[in-house]
Amino acid sequence: MTGPSPAGAPGGTGGAPPHFGSGSSSAVLLRRLELTVRRRLDGLLQGDHLGLVPGSGSEAGDARTYHPGDDVRRMDWAVTARTQSPHVRETVADRELETWVVLDLSASLDFGTADSEKRDLAIAGLAAVGHLTVRGGNRLGAVVTTGERVDRYPAVPGRLAVDRLLRSVVDTPRAGSGRRGDLAAAIDSLRRPPRRRGLVVVISDFLGDLDWERPLRGLSARHELLAIEVVDPRELELTDVGLLTVVDPESGQTLEVPTGNADVRRRFAEGAAAQRAEIAAALRRAGAGHLRLQTDRDWMADVVAYVAHRRRAGNGGASR
Repeated sequence: MTGPSPAGAPGGTGGAPPHFGSGSSSAVLLRRLELTVRRRLDGLLQGDHLGLVPGSGSEAGDARTYHPGDDVRRMDWAVTARTQSPHVRETVADRELETWVVLDLSASLDFGTADSEKRDLAIAGLAAVGHLTVRGGNRLGAVVTTGERVDRYPAVPGRLAVDRLLRSVVDTPRAGSGRRGDLAAAIDSLRRPPRRRGLVVVISDFLGDLDWERPLRGLSARHELLAIEVVDPRELELTDVGLLTVVDPESGQTLEVPTGNADVRRRFAEGAAAQRAEIAAALRRAGAGHLRLQTDRDWMADVVAYVAHRRRAGNGGASR
């Protein structure tokens, strides 16, 4: 459950993303976010992505009718036998990476008791993914779900495209109370039609049912997966602030919690830890990398540490 900000919430570490719900201009806040991302992430992933090979490409594309002069080594014998006419299989140059982000902006993300709301942190995660992947013709697309609407942005290359995407996402209306997001459906939408091999990033708090695990696992055979889990400290443990009224924004259920009771706080912490362990286990089963960002931590430092760890693993170092 989520609810109003309890008193005594811990302060941050100076790495908070801009609060897009404030009165400042979205353009100014996005510019501040862009400068932060570029200053601390530049150069971390240059040339470090799937399918970076020379030549015409090794990723299978569509089949087409054979024309004199085509390389016979690319004959598609299965299609040729089925159609009774010679076909060749075209290849797609996989020097370029196509990244799709599934961004969860459901009502449970409109919550935060530290430096920012989880929604702001999720948008900051999208900005970091865009900066790390959109290089040299790489493309970035997104599926944004709020529970009331699903917005789809085609995968296009270039920094300007990423800037337009971020502006559109920031302007996405917040979901009304009582509307539960459908993360599973948003993930499953990437499976139809099938897309070329690439990277799929899911940004969410992953609260609620684990019905997203099956569609996420279905993507793992073709794509590299990364899950960015967005967490607020009050979802992990309660502080003693007396009788606290909390509201689940996705169900509308209201509950009064006596936080002054040490046994209640202990059981809440144990339940939250078990829930997060279950989420982590589901992500492992799906074959996804797992990065956690918290509203009371320096989120950029966590991104940098994760990228550095993955680079070491890719270079023969310790795997995750």
